[in-house]
Amino acid sequence: MNFDIFLQRLAQMHAQSIWIELAALAACVGLAWGVSRWFGHDQPKDSIWFGARVFDGLMFPLLALVFTDLARRWALEYQVVVVLRIAVSVFVSLVVIRLIARVMRAVFPGSALVALVERTVSWVAWVGAVLWIVGLLQPVLAELDQITLAFGKTRVSLLMIVQGALSAGLVLVLALWIASTIEKRILRTHVTDLSMRRVASNAVRALLLLIGLLFALSAVGVDLTALSVLGGALGVGLGFGLQKLAANYVSGFVILLERSIRIGDNVKVDNFEGRITDIKTRYTLIRAGNGREAIVPNESLITSRVENLSLADLKFNITTNIVVGYDSDVAQVQSILTGAAAAQARVMTEPAPVAYLVTFAPDGLEFVLNFWIADPDKGKDNVRSAINIAILEGLRAAGVDIPYPQRVLRVASLPDGLAPAAPSASGLQQDSL
Repeated sequence: MNFDIFLQRLAQMHAQSIWIELAALAACVGLAWGVSRWFGHDQPKDSIWFGARVFDGLMFPLLALVFTDLARRWALEYQVVVVLRIAVSVFVSLVVIRLIARVMRAVFPGSALVALVERTVSWVAWVGAVLWIVGLLQPVLAELDQITLAFGKTRVSLLMIVQGALSAGLVLVLALWIASTIEKRILRTHVTDLSMRRVASNAVRALLLLIGLLFALSAVGVDLTALSVLGGALGVGLGFGLQKLAANYVSGFVILLERSIRIGDNVKVDNFEGRITDIKTRYTLIRAGNGREAIVPNESLITSRVENLSLADLKFNITTNIVVGYDSDVAQVQSILTGAAAAQARVMTEPAPVAYLVTFAPDGLEFVLNFWIADPDKGKDNVRSAINIAILEGLRAAGVDIPYPQRVLRVASLPDGLAPAAPSASGLQQDSL
């Protein structure tokens, strides 16, 4: 229908027919709202079908579209229909916008590009609806079909490119929706390991996107046999120029499948120690206790030495050393050391803290205190500092001497007229031979 026919239909409309169409439209919208409210009252707020409110999801505009189109077909048998026809185009645009917006928000939460995609789709959908309402959509499509671009010996019209882009976008959105549904309804319930869930989700999403892209290309008339040449060229490129990149992607899937390191593990890589916050297909994010985050290529985690503190024994040993005077009671000192460690809530009772006399140092008796904690991710220096403070207070309260370092300086000879100096208060001694 062109623009002249649209104007003729407007001229043929009567006030009574307009009110009939408005009443039918109101009934269709009310019925769609009631059905959506009935089925969506107990659905989660992030549901693609229903959303946070009844009219936020996909179900409401989809039902309104179906009911309005049925009413339009029925009304066509008795009168000229304009209002319902406009409403159908509006609901089609709403369905497209809600579908893409809700799926993108569910698959990529918090992404800044989602808002841009939603605005772009909204503009395209509403412009298409307006052109269809006024009858200019077919002439515009015909003009786009006349504009052709040459790619070698092949000529492609601009209309084909637009249709291919829209078809590919719609198919990819549906593939993302199916992948998100599989992840929420199946993987989260039956796959308890976070790493395995991530690799399964990535694999399902990649497979569905590939299948959707092939269907979209086939729908617009692209010969898929030509992709074999592209696949061979891509393989050569991966073997040479993209070798490191391909190695990182393969290593990412190997890490997720082998589960040698998992999200939440505490690891140490190249003297950087922290907790794994996420495992991407190309790199892994490791966050240290001080808030610093390292981006480690997955290939490094496969080929280099990595200490996984979470897979090791959860009992983490910490030691601290102390030197006391030679006249100290060894048993009393051991009791003070072990008591200071046992008083800390983070120190494990099994195995219990133990103190040993390890060496006879030049300045006194050197003891080493061994104790174990089960939560090294909460920090080690903080618990060591608390125990050292308790040891210092305990030794001072018991009158145990903590000697200062002492050194003896032996002077072989002095110039004539100089006498040896008296010992200083700091404990420095001089002995003249």
